[in-house]
Amino acid sequence: MMNGIDTSTLSNINGSRGGAQLNQSQSDELRNSFMTLLITQLENQDPLNPMENAEMTSQLAQINTVSGIEQLNDTLSGITEQMNASQMIQASGLIGNAVLVPGNNVKVNIDDEENSFATPFGIELEKPAESVEIVIHSRAGEVVYRNEVSGVKAGVESFQWDGKTNDGEALPAGDYRVSYAAKDAEGNDISAQPLNYALVQGVTPQEKGQEVRLDLGAIYGQVTLDQVKQIL
Repeated sequence: MMNGIDTSTLSNINGSRGGAQLNQSQSDELRNSFMTLLITQLENQDPLNPMENAEMTSQLAQINTVSGIEQLNDTLSGITEQMNASQMIQASGLIGNAVLVPGNNVKVNIDDEENSFATPFGIELEKPAESVEIVIHSRAGEVVYRNEVSGVKAGVESFQWDGKTNDGEALPAGDYRVSYAAKDAEGNDISAQPLNYALVQGVTPQEKGQEVRLDLGAIYGQVTLDQVKQIL
């Protein structure tokens, strides 16, 4: 009790501050209850023991806090919606584009003139490498191509391959795997993330608890925007 008035409404207001999840009707109800309580307190206060200015200021600050939380929630909601819309626009702009995403797949194709060619592939390095050994394996694990590249910068680097062995023999069409061995100037191993080629075929809008996702087809599935390391 405060000056003969039940303060349960003030407790509700205080409790609402921690949750920060008020809808418009709840916020209006709290404000109305607060004003009713405050006016009743002023009308029924003891003339010999009136409410102090500091006490009234404190109570006014409580209702202002409730309003501020409501406005903050609205602002955050608007920012989130803008970010989601921006991500959707960005993702939609990638449809039809080739990208590099985490993976070690390389696909060899043969054209009408019996020429072989392979999809691009890439690497992501945490720091510059003095040398990077590129090894292509068949699905059975056989090494079909090997090459060493010098002076590869940190970050993402893409590579092209003609789909032939080191002896210049065209490989059969199909799926292959790429692996890397990256070393610095002292010969120490460097962490290397293999990247494979994929074509963006569609976009899945954001759902609750998930990000906008790019559809890369049945083989590569779906990825998020932050998994796209390079647009080819």
